[in-house]
Amino acid sequence: MAYHSGYGAHGSKHRARAAPDPPPLFDDTSGAYSSQPGEYPAPGADVAFNVNHLLGDPMANVAMAYGSSIASHGKDMVHKELHRFVSVNKLKYFFAVDTAYVAKKLGLLVFPYTHQNWEVQYSRDVPLPPRQDLNAPDLYIPTMAFITYVLLAGMALGIQQRFSPEVLGLCASTALVWVVMEVLALLLGVYLATVRSDLSTFHLLAYSGYKYVGMILSVLTGLLFGSDGYYVALAWTSSALMYFIVRSLRTAALGPDNMGGPAPRQRLQLYLTLGAAAFQPLIIYWLTFHLVR
Repeated sequence: MAYHSGYGAHGSKHRARAAPDPPPLFDDTSGAYSSQPGEYPAPGADVAFNVNHLLGDPMANVAMAYGSSIASHGKDMVHKELHRFVSVNKLKYFFAVDTAYVAKKLGLLVFPYTHQNWEVQYSRDVPLPPRQDLNAPDLYIPTMAFITYVLLAGMALGIQQRFSPEVLGLCASTALVWVVMEVLALLLGVYLATVRSDLSTFHLLAYSGYKYVGMILSVLTGLLFGSDGYYVALAWTSSALMYFIVRSLRTAALGPDNMGGPAPRQRLQLYLTLGAAAFQPLIIYWLTFHLVR
């Protein structure tokens, strides 16, 4: 019994003594990244190291700055090319109108014979906007007149039971194409005549678009008074527009400085203005005669 009790006491002593931890199979690498060779970095430490290294690398900073410079330069080039073809500031100038200007300009287009001064006014070598100068061309009246012409053509076709979306679209596209062709022809004539002036595409588009006012009056008169009234209105608006185009192009668009040049150049300028004016009644008649019956 003593043997057994002693054996039990001896066994309890061995069990009470703490057993040492077994040696780890692998080294602990969860600490911070060490620069000692042969050690492994902590998880994610290589990514952080690469980012920090990239941000701290002078060559990387130079490359990023150069890329940003290229992007900014490309953006500037796009804006420059866009403004080269369509200048927003110049376009705003042709829409700087008010109610008084529109009313006076419409009266000038219908009855231009009593108007005396046709020169465009300048302030510090900059032309005054249309609302301050009646002789300045604008694009507001041609734009609104074009829209009104399309609506009036639809009404005229509807009265005659000939309305259809295709026919109305053909009228609108035909009127627009004729104006574009006229502007291109005028640009070619100005180039061949070697005219030195501030004449731009917007100027020619404005002068060519004023014909829509005469077209509206002719169609309205034809709807109210028949074909006889149409031809009377056509003759009046055509002659008024011809007079307006000749006086405006001779003084404002072509410029008075070119009038004192050589005789051949003066003849070319005269032919250009007369040709542009003589072409207006033909276009007005071609775009309106089928709307009045």
